[in-house]
Parts: sequence; C-alpha cells; structure tokens
Amino acid sequence: MNRPQIEQVEPGVYSVLLDGLIFEARVEQVEGGVAVFIDGHRFEIEVRDPRRRSRQTAGREIAGRVNVVAPMPGKIVRLLVAVGDAVQASQGLLVVEAMKMQNEVKAPKAGRVASLAAREGETAAAGDVLAIIE
Repeated sequence: MNRPQIEQVEPGVYSVLLDGLIFEARVEQVEGGVAVFIDGHRFEIEVRDPRRRSRQTAGREIAGRVNVVAPMPGKIVRLLVAVGDAVQASQGLLVVEAMKMQNEVKAPKAGRVASLAAREGETAAAGDVLAIIE
C-alpha cells in the first residue's frame, strides 16, 4: 500500500488518491475529534494532542509497562539512557531530530527501561516504539 495523496478541494472536503483509487472524504468536527465520511461510511476519529495528554496525565500514576513511541518521524541523534536504567517521570530518554529541530522524548512515568529499540543514527517513523518503561 502506498502513501495516500490528499488534497483539500474545499473547506472540509478532501480528495484522496490511494493505490490508484480516488475517494472523496468529508470531515466534520464532533465532540472529542472529527467524523470522516467516505462512500457513505462514517468514521469517528479521536484527535489527541500529545501536549494536552502530558498536562492531563501529570500527577497521575501510570501502572504497568508503557510503550514510548516516536511522536514524529525523524532521526535518532542521541540515546540518554540504557536498558536497565532507572528513570523518573519526564526524564529524557532520547533525542529525535525532525525538520532540523531536536526533540527530547521523555519517560511517561517513573520506572526502569525494559527495552530500547531506538539506535543512534537510525530513523523512526511516527508511532514506532522506541522504548518500553516498566
């Protein structure tokens, strides 16, 4: 499957080209996200802003294993921890460079680095699991 090509036709209406097929997508704001209509089907999509999430979860204890994912596509330029290291909530784990800006990826909770999939010099896609904290 290729990456879709998406072009806005008018406000709230998009033309989507995917694998040689063209779809019209109508997008409407709904409480908590958006609704997308394609070929008579309705898809509800929750929109999550990682900046809001960190503020909302601040002070709340996160239990169990947590996957730390790449917030955006980019190059891993520096690892700040190793497997087995104890980390505090909001401690930097690694640095991702995207669009000539370096972004520190932080631990969502205190714990121990159980796994570290990120390697310096490699690229990561948005959503790739970079580390696991337990």
